[in-house]
Amino acid sequence: MTRKIFLLFIALSVITLICISCKSTPKEAPVTTDTTVIAAKNKADQARKQALDFDGNKYFPSEWDNAESQYAAAANANDAAKFNALADVYSDLYKKAIPLYAQAREDELMAIREQIIDSGFADVFPQYLKNADDLALAAKQKYDSGDYNAAKESADAALNEYNTLLTGAKIYLTRQEIVNRGFTQYDSDNFAKADEIAQKAIDAYNAGDKGAAAANAEEALTRYNIVLSNGWTIYAAERKEDAEKERKLAVADRANIASKETFRSGDASLESANEFYDSEVFSEAALAFIEAEAIFSVSRKETAEKRMRAEEAIRAAEEKIEESSESALEAEKIIEGGSK
Repeated sequence: MTRKIFLLFIALSVITLICISCKSTPKEAPVTTDTTVIAAKNKADQARKQALDFDGNKYFPSEWDNAESQYAAAANANDAAKFNALADVYSDLYKKAIPLYAQAREDELMAIREQIIDSGFADVFPQYLKNADDLALAAKQKYDSGDYNAAKESADAALNEYNTLLTGAKIYLTRQEIVNRGFTQYDSDNFAKADEIAQKAIDAYNAGDKGAAAANAEEALTRYNIVLSNGWTIYAAERKEDAEKERKLAVADRANIASKETFRSGDASLESANEFYDSEVFSEAALAFIEAEAIFSVSRKETAEKRMRAEEAIRAAEEKIEESSESALEAEKIIEGGSK
């Protein structure tokens, strides 16, 4: 009898453990094969994707979060009616997002286009800009006709085209700066290589290989920037030497005394230049060194002018003294003559 009671106790314990285990395991959302639910979910998914493609989640974040919560509830319940209702919610977000998305994309395209024009790149390669403009115009026409998805594709293509041209514009400006400042002498090998790769980018673009064109353009821009950076570094060092040399000449001319205020201004510019130089902001350092050199040069000129005016004053004083002496002698002669 005791054995039977023990076995019964064991059985009850096992049953209790099984029940506890069942309660602690989270219940997963049921998976359905109901075609009605599947069709409703697909409809909601498509509407959701459209809203997401046009940034409905960014323009209407609270409404989007609410829709996402409803989506989770519909998925957990496998409820066709909830999915169908959600499709309408996402569609409303999509419709409301369309004009906001279109305006933002137009602003983005026009901002990049303006940079391209301002760089002067479009003057050299007008056909390239026309190609991008044609894509942007096609996007606008599709948008006006209500074909929003096709408009988005054309706008994306136009954006890619403008961004490629923007890289070209940056190359053009960087190269012009290098040439105009005479920096090619500081890194002629890299400059020649950059020119070679830039030409490859142009050839690839003309051949319709936009991927290769973009890759070559980025590499060319990197090399041009290296040349520019090296140029500023060496140029700043040269201008630093010139500024310090001019300061020594100014001190030798005693400009720090005769033209004190101007000399102090030169020192202030030199100090600022050295701060930029130590921070390796070489472009700003170079310009500040040039300014300092110019101010020290002005202090020397001011000192020279003051010295010249002083010398003239001394000569004038000496002449007056001489004239006074001559007048005194004449007066003395007259007096002596009168007394006779």
